[in-house]
Amino acid sequence: MNITIPTKQYGRQAALFGLAAAGFYLLMIFGTLAHIETLSGLRPFDMRPGGYSAERANSLIDALGSSGRWYYLTRQIPLDLVYPTLMALTLVSLLKWLGSCGVRQNLVRIGTWFSIAAGIADYLENAGICIMILSWPKISANAVLAASVASMVKSGLTTAAVLVVVLGVGVWAFRRIRTYA
Repeated sequence: MNITIPTKQYGRQAALFGLAAAGFYLLMIFGTLAHIETLSGLRPFDMRPGGYSAERANSLIDALGSSGRWYYLTRQIPLDLVYPTLMALTLVSLLKWLGSCGVRQNLVRIGTWFSIAAGIADYLENAGICIMILSWPKISANAVLAASVASMVKSGLTTAAVLVVVLGVGVWAFRRIRTYA
């Protein structure tokens, strides 16, 4: 039995997941991440798309102090455990909506894989951050490298997923304009 969800349902899902994701994102950017930056005087790991060295990781964790490290683990990380799923669900719903509007399924599949992989990379980044904070002051260079690579991969995959969505919207818009012209 093959059940398909109507196009409107994908649009509603994208809007709901998108609003929730935006709420979490804003809470992190203007709340927890801003507070972490204020405490340490340094940009948090989550805001370093180009990664970081062991020296920079140690500097941030040291500058946070014990209360800042606790704050990162108990405030920022829990929010960032919800956000990747909401972001992936938003992008996948948008892609499904675009697919139901005639955008090629190959583009939808590629965007879906990028979206899911970006979420996984975000979770790996979070795990790396937790490992670094919990093992401080003896952070392994491998833990820093793994967390840094996860940050870079997350950023690249998220950018790729968003670009696929933008391309899909462009294709959809072009077809609509051409239909009405």
